[in-house]
Amino acid sequence: MSLLEKDSIDNNNHNNAKKSILLANRTDMLIIIALFVLLVGPLVTGLFLKQGEKTKQVNLYLSPRCEELFTVQIMEKLLAEFEELNPDIKIRIGSGAAAGEKDSKKSNASDDAKGKGAPSPGAVPDIFIFDEGEFSALVAANSLLELNSFTNYDSGFVQSAVPLVSFMDLLFYNINILSEAGFDSPPKSRDAFLTCARAVSKGEFNASGSAISLNPDDRQSLSRDIFSWIWAGGGDFWAEEKGPSVNTRPIINDLTFLGILSREGLLAPDIFKTTGSQRIEQFAQGKIALMIASARAIPYLREKMGDKAFGITTIPDSGTGGKYNIGLSAIYSGINSESTHPDEAWRFLEFLTQKSPLLCAELKAIPGVVSDIIPGDYVQDDFFYSKAWDIFESAKIVEGFVGKPGAAEYKAAVLHELETFFTAERSAQETVVSIQRRWDTLDIQEISD
Repeated sequence: MSLLEKDSIDNNNHNNAKKSILLANRTDMLIIIALFVLLVGPLVTGLFLKQGEKTKQVNLYLSPRCEELFTVQIMEKLLAEFEELNPDIKIRIGSGAAAGEKDSKKSNASDDAKGKGAPSPGAVPDIFIFDEGEFSALVAANSLLELNSFTNYDSGFVQSAVPLVSFMDLLFYNINILSEAGFDSPPKSRDAFLTCARAVSKGEFNASGSAISLNPDDRQSLSRDIFSWIWAGGGDFWAEEKGPSVNTRPIINDLTFLGILSREGLLAPDIFKTTGSQRIEQFAQGKIALMIASARAIPYLREKMGDKAFGITTIPDSGTGGKYNIGLSAIYSGINSESTHPDEAWRFLEFLTQKSPLLCAELKAIPGVVSDIIPGDYVQDDFFYSKAWDIFESAKIVEGFVGKPGAAEYKAAVLHELETFFTAERSAQETVVSIQRRWDTLDIQEISD
């Protein structure tokens, strides 16, 4: 074998050895890389997932009146519980716009994108919490999203809000004043009501026999101080399919009765300047003997007056033997029609609905949840609330104008004509004719668009 051949063989062996070493080194490197990926991969994936979760979190804004209607403490508790159950949703109580007032959809989207902790000053709520006073304004502005697709409610009517807590109106009476005036029980008829009111107003009590509050800023005034008398006497504005009707003999008699209270000076002064809350304060001070108010006033009056200073009973009817009717006021929840997160907003509405019994107990609401056959413990264990519940069970619920298209216009017509009725001594017959004429000329379709 030549040296050249031997050298060639040696070179080949050397090259093969180098290739083996390189191959071994590459295999080791691949193993190291694979181990690195296995170890670090989950950490990197976790970071991406966490970043994704953070990005997907939805910010919802709640109308600020919720704290007024349910108290700050209750709302803090509810929001904390909801967010614990739904970590992908953050709910903030925004500054909000007025009921029915609309703003750009960009408010929610821009805040979500920026990830800011506080809403912009002009942010429109995704979720409204409101009472019957705001309901009509929200409907008129088309601010409420139709909820039928969420609730599967197929009755032919549009559902735009969910009632959470409901209240009824009652006759409140000052026990001490009536007792001093010679009465051992509250009036059950309208004649007895007039007798009591006259005895107090014309006696040495420094108090008015009764009160009506029709301040235009009090959106519940008509339902409470006018319509409740009509309902108690068996009246129903929606008895006819063609639209609301007020020009009936029973309603004329109802207004005639209220006209007597006014013209004989049996009502507290400033009918059109005073709100219902101001009347409650006057009642607590012993300046009014008989007054219609919501059952929601019971806790406040008990605190101010004590349990033995006042009582509650039915609103005296007309004596015609008709069914005792009541209208309910409520606190509602609804979704803004311009919300960019309606599905998430509905999850919060479902949560609130489940919490209705808790809200009713906190507010001592009567009837509370209308669908509940058995009331809560706070009703069964308390004289005031059990009596109010008995009244509710014996009554029929009738519709007012809450949530109906044109509600604000219907009520404005009534309020305008009542001002003339109480101040210019126009007859009840002329008043209902004028109200009906104004109602009949309203273009409700145009109002609801």
